[in-house]
Amino acid sequence: MKVAVLALQGAFIEHEQVLQRLGVETVEIRQLKDWQQPIDALILPGGESTVQMRLLKELGLYEPIREAILIGMPVLGTCAGMILLSEGRLGTMDIEVRRNAYGRQLGSFHTVDTVKGIGTDVPMTFIRAPYIERVLSDKVEVLSTVDGHIVAARQGNQLATAFHPELDDGTRLHELFLGMVVGRSDKE
Repeated sequence: MKVAVLALQGAFIEHEQVLQRLGVETVEIRQLKDWQQPIDALILPGGESTVQMRLLKELGLYEPIREAILIGMPVLGTCAGMILLSEGRLGTMDIEVRRNAYGRQLGSFHTVDTVKGIGTDVPMTFIRAPYIERVLSDKVEVLSTVDGHIVAARQGNQLATAFHPELDDGTRLHELFLGMVVGRSDKE
């Protein structure tokens, strides 16, 4: 299994480190030629969604990545990555997202809560985090809410979180994602 991590900006190294601890091969996507190799899944990391979107378009990665997700490539979007998956950006996931929903850097926080499919006591680190303001179809399954706001959801092979699982010690969310990748491989 080879998981690509968008490495244009943001917390991509931390995702790579978690995947390496789980014994998964990773490849950084920095330009179109990086994308043109066999890849089983993709992680869109946290960072600056506006910068990441601009670079995706400038580097010719927007359409190929969008198309791969639409035809079923498993993708994990965390924080800015969740924003990228939403309506008005890549538009592959039927969600509307409120950017910086908890305020700026000073609004960052850590909590522990439940995520469907993982269990209880899941550590959640929110850094200038968004949340899902509105689910646009019944294809979207809400996996977690914190203080009444949707912070994790799944639609088919897309998994999105408002928090940064790569910044905590646990690997359960990445394991859930890798299970989606394996599940897709089993169907092919």
